[in-house]
Amino acid sequence: MAAHFRPGDCVVYRKQKLSAHPGRHAQDIDPAPHGDSYSYCVPKFYRVVAVRPDHAVVVRTRRGRQRTLTAPDAALRRAHWWERLFFAGRFPPPGV
Repeated sequence: MAAHFRPGDCVVYRKQKLSAHPGRHAQDIDPAPHGDSYSYCVPKFYRVVAVRPDHAVVVRTRRGRQRTLTAPDAALRRAHWWERLFFAGRFPPPGV
């Protein structure tokens, strides 16, 4: 499964969040039954640093942090060409 990710690839991860005030990038917003909070997804734009043999993908954030994600995760996918074009400033620079 991790074979289709390579170091340097731009990826998008849909992170699930829960809060009382969704941010401006929130998508698929669903209110709680009593209206106390909202569950929603936020797209995170990462760059692949390494692919491990145990189907884990190491990604880098824009601020330089590294996260380890599982490749079979349905929330992780390669960025489309138009996402790399329109959201170029939200992906971390290559090789930093």
